[in-house]
Amino acid sequence: MWEKQINLNQVVEIRSKTTVYFGVGAINKMEDIAGSLAKRGIRKIVVVTGRSSHVKTGAWAVTQKALDEKGITYILYSKITPNPTVDQVDEAAKLASDFGAQAVLAIGGGSPIDAAKSVAVLLAYPDQTARNLCEFKFTPEKAAPIIAINLTHGTGTEADRFAVVSIPEKEYKPALAYDCLYPLYSINDPALMTMLPPEQTVYVSVDAINHVVEAATTINANPLAITLAQETVGLVARYLPLAKAEPDNLTARYFLLYASMIAGVAFDNGLLHFTHALEHPLSGVKPELTHGLGLGILLPAVVKQIYAAKSEILAHILAPIVPGLTGSPSEADKAYAGLKKWLKEIGIKEHLAEEGFTQADVEKLTQLAFETPSLELLLSLAPVPATRETVRAIYQDSL
Repeated sequence: MWEKQINLNQVVEIRSKTTVYFGVGAINKMEDIAGSLAKRGIRKIVVVTGRSSHVKTGAWAVTQKALDEKGITYILYSKITPNPTVDQVDEAAKLASDFGAQAVLAIGGGSPIDAAKSVAVLLAYPDQTARNLCEFKFTPEKAAPIIAINLTHGTGTEADRFAVVSIPEKEYKPALAYDCLYPLYSINDPALMTMLPPEQTVYVSVDAINHVVEAATTINANPLAITLAQETVGLVARYLPLAKAEPDNLTARYFLLYASMIAGVAFDNGLLHFTHALEHPLSGVKPELTHGLGLGILLPAVVKQIYAAKSEILAHILAPIVPGLTGSPSEADKAYAGLKKWLKEIGIKEHLAEEGFTQADVEKLTQLAFETPSLELLLSLAPVPATRETVRAIYQDSL
């Protein structure tokens, strides 16, 4: 019973702050959101997005109409790339400030939403820069209101207090976590996600799996995070193959999106540890590496390292994708092999070497894991001591 691994005397935080409109057709709630913004006296906003998905999905047409009807003017920043950078955030923040924007609307997946959260902070602190924010040279306590229209089912950032932005010249990819980063409103409409290609569908869903595996096994884990983890893994196991086979299947998209959202809530409450702390150096060094792919390659090696410490919890939550685990601490190799098998079946590469990493990179990646602002905090939350030897072993095992 996984309940045995819960420390009854540890006081934990349970968080939930964002209003999320969820379901097919939720994009039409933009009319209500625009009305709410107008009532708050907000007449100018900046829209932060990628190059084209906001248009291709149809999200922008509905949003534009709602804003126009409520008399809200806007300026568009559409240069956000995967693994967004501090330079993009600074450019968007300057555009927004010069325009007089009073709120930030993000349209996209994790990258545009995370960038938009950072822009919202800089609107509240106009004398600061994105580098200062991402190197923790100040602690923000406020931000402009944030609205998120989510276009992927992976990050959960539309419902949590996290944001990730890279500092290219240092190859840093720190994680921000502040209460002011919770969106005021978010839209989760599965109909906006039917255009996700099969490969991206897999990567974002594996991101959600990693969120809950980590959240359920940190030293801050709580019953809510573990319960959400079990539900997330079960839903992804059931609906990911269907979404790959039938991209337009709204039932599959709905439940993968739900899994992603509750996974965001899970790690908002349980936090993260090894897999994200070690993936951020990977995509910090190679920004072209998709975050979910990097996580998927690392996950089996991470589970092998932590299994003995959290065997009953891991057996419980991994059952839909690695059947037959009993919760014995001696099953680490079985869990490792089972995860690798499932990940390969859904389309995740097995080795970092396939993404261009070599033995020569291990020491640099290890150093970045401990040097990048915020990542050492994640490492400190791991259920086993996060020594350099352990971090090296995970990278080595994943090569």
